[in-house]
Amino acid sequence: MAIAGLADGLTRGFEEFGDRVSGAFFEPVVRLGVTGLARAGKTVFITSLIANLLDRARMPGLLAEGEGRILAAYLQPQPDVTLPRFDYETHLAALTGPNPHWPESTRAVSELRLSLRVRPGGFLSGMTGPRVVHLDIVDYPGEWLLDLALLDKSYDQWCDEVLGRLKARPQAAEYLEAARATDGAAPLEEATAQRLAQGFTAYLHAARDAGFYDCTPGRFLLPGDLAGSPVVTFAPLPGDGAPPRKSLRAEMARRYEAYKREVVRPFFRDHFARIDRQVVLVDALDAIHKGPRAVEDMRGAMADILGAFRPGRNAFLTQLLMGRRVEKILFAATKADHLHHTQHGRLTAIMEALLRAARDRADFAGAETRAMAIAALRATVEERKSHQGRDLDCVRGRLLETGRQAAFHPGELPEDPARLLAAARGGAEAWPDGDYRAMRFAPAALSLRPGEGPPHIRLDRAAQFLIGDRL
Repeated sequence: MAIAGLADGLTRGFEEFGDRVSGAFFEPVVRLGVTGLARAGKTVFITSLIANLLDRARMPGLLAEGEGRILAAYLQPQPDVTLPRFDYETHLAALTGPNPHWPESTRAVSELRLSLRVRPGGFLSGMTGPRVVHLDIVDYPGEWLLDLALLDKSYDQWCDEVLGRLKARPQAAEYLEAARATDGAAPLEEATAQRLAQGFTAYLHAARDAGFYDCTPGRFLLPGDLAGSPVVTFAPLPGDGAPPRKSLRAEMARRYEAYKREVVRPFFRDHFARIDRQVVLVDALDAIHKGPRAVEDMRGAMADILGAFRPGRNAFLTQLLMGRRVEKILFAATKADHLHHTQHGRLTAIMEALLRAARDRADFAGAETRAMAIAALRATVEERKSHQGRDLDCVRGRLLETGRQAAFHPGELPEDPARLLAAARGGAEAWPDGDYRAMRFAPAALSLRPGEGPPHIRLDRAAQFLIGDRL
C-alpha cells in the first residue's frame, strides 16, 4: 500500500512538473478554484464570470480589458478528462432565457477551460506577440472544503468538538437524545449505526438551513454515489478510552478514518492541492439576517477555510520544485444587489473585519487575501421611497416566491463592523440595535446588446484581483 501510494505520488509529481514547465514557457495556465458556503451563488458566479469574459463590455475593471489587450476569449475542452464539464450553456440559458430562473446548484466537482488571447502590456508590448492564457475553473462544494480540517483530528477529538457544539443547538436535540441513549461499547448492529447516521445527517441539514456553517462531514450533505455506503454511515458518540473491538463505537471510529482516507484525502490530492487562486463565496447578508450566532459561526468557518490552504507565492522555481501554493484567496460577499449601493461599503467593511478575525484565529500568512462585496448577476434596480416621513434607499426586484415586483429596504448595516462582531462573539441571541432583513429575488429579464455579458456588481474587480496579474 505504501509503495503504491509513493508511486502514485511520484507519477502525479512528474505530471505536474510537465504541466508547469509547459505553462512557464508556452501557454500559462491558471487554476481557479470556486467554492461557496451554503447557498452563496456559486453556479451563478461561475456562469456570469465566463459570460462576462467572453463578452467583456461590462468588464472595465479588468485592467487587460480596459487597456484593450484581450483580443479574444473562447471555451476549450477541459484538460482533465475524468471530471464532468461545468454545464455553462444550460446555466446561462436559465439566467438569460425568456423565463429567467436560478440554475440548479452543482453538487460535485466540475471544470471548464476558458482561454484568453492577450497582447502583453508594459515593456514587453512591443517585443513579443500575443499569447494564450488558459483559465481552468474548478467548481467544488464548500462542504467538501471544510472537510479538510478533519485530516488532523482523530475520531475522539472530532466527537468531543461536535458534541460540544450540539449542546447549544436546538436542531440537535433529537440526535443528542439518541446518542446518549446508545451504548457505544455494545457489539455493532448495522441497523443502529444506520439510524444514528441518518439522525446525524438530519441534524446537519437542519443546522445548515438555520445558518450554521460547521456542517461536516460534507459528504453527509452531498453524498452522491457514496449514499448508503459504510464510509458515510457513522456519527459522533460520547465515550472515553479505547472502545472494545467490534463494538459500535470502534466501528464508528473505523469508518471515520476510512472517510478521511477514501474521501477527503483523494479530494485534496486530485483537486484542491492543484489550485492557484481561490474564490470563497459567502452569503453574509443571510448570516446577518439569521443573527449573531450565524455570523460567529461564519467567522469560524472562514478561519477553518484559511487554515486549509498552504500559503505562499508561486515563484518560478517554487512552481517547478516545491509544488503549487495558493497565491490569492478572495472572500466575496454575494448578493450585494440586495442592498442599495450606499451600503456596499459597509458590507465590504464587515467582510474585511470577518476576514481579519479569521486570519488571526487561523494564524494565517503568506497568500494575498481580500474581501469584497459583489453580485455576479444583478437582479434589482435602485430607487428611493418615502416611508413615515423618511426617504429610504431601496432595491426593487421580482420576488422569488410570488414573482411580483416589490421594493425592499433591508435595514441599515452599522458603519462600524465591530458592533456586529462584538455581539456575535459575545453569544448574543439577537442584534441589540436593529433587525436586518433579507429578501430572495428572482433573476430579472435581460436584454443584452452584442458584446455585453450579464449585469453584475464588481465582478470585473474580482476578476482583476484573481487573474489580472497573469494577463
